[in-house]
Amino acid sequence: MTTLASALPTTPVTGPPARFRDLLASEWIKMRSLRSTPWAIALTALFVIGSSAVATLADNAARSGPADFLPYDAYPPAGYWTLILVASSMGALTVVSEYSSGLIRTTTVAVPARGSVVLAKATVTAALWTAVGTVISTGSFLVSQAVLSGRHAGVPLTHPGVFRALVASALLAPVCALIGLGLGVLLRHSATTMVTSVLTLLMLPPMFSESDRWSADINHAMVSTAWKRLVQSWEPDPGSLGYTATVPGSWIVYALWPLITVALAVLVIRRRDV
Repeated sequence: MTTLASALPTTPVTGPPARFRDLLASEWIKMRSLRSTPWAIALTALFVIGSSAVATLADNAARSGPADFLPYDAYPPAGYWTLILVASSMGALTVVSEYSSGLIRTTTVAVPARGSVVLAKATVTAALWTAVGTVISTGSFLVSQAVLSGRHAGVPLTHPGVFRALVASALLAPVCALIGLGLGVLLRHSATTMVTSVLTLLMLPPMFSESDRWSADINHAMVSTAWKRLVQSWEPDPGSLGYTATVPGSWIVYALWPLITVALAVLVIRRRDV
């Protein structure tokens, strides 16, 4: 018996390494298996689209007259601040929930390529919230224009400024979700990540005015400020005493925030113990 045991190979038998599409399938299963995910998405969509209907109904200035696009009826800030909060929180939970439960250790043992795990999470998160953001943005526009059509003030999708506002509002959800995910990897604690997300995305921008150049630059580098500029359908007043954001600069802000946070998350998780 001893001779037979000593003759057996001592090297562990390992299977083939996980492919990236396997990681995507695994992260998708994790995400859709959470009961809170569909409920949070459904309630958020209902609230944001409902806020568009309420804002349009309450806009007494839009009763009649020549048809023009009213961006803050279709995309009211109150509803989209809520979308920012929920999307960033849900993005963070995809990571911090694994840290709190200890599942992240099992994941990294099964897949030593930690950076690939983060990229898989980011890909699934971006795809899901892009779909959610598109549904919410389109629904908000259609609901608001249905109300305005009764006042002969509705506009079509081809009206100037509409498509940019729709795309910016749709992309707001995945941008914030990826920021939340990146912060979740960097901070690893639920409460700290949530507070940091709210502070960065919602509370910090109003602290910086546009009256001074340095303050305006910080303000324009924030995601919520970029969204407001992209939704705004009129050009800034050239006689204004404040500095205003530009449309190309706002798109750059949209791109840089998720890219930087996810890149930092990939770099940190490769160098830090879980």
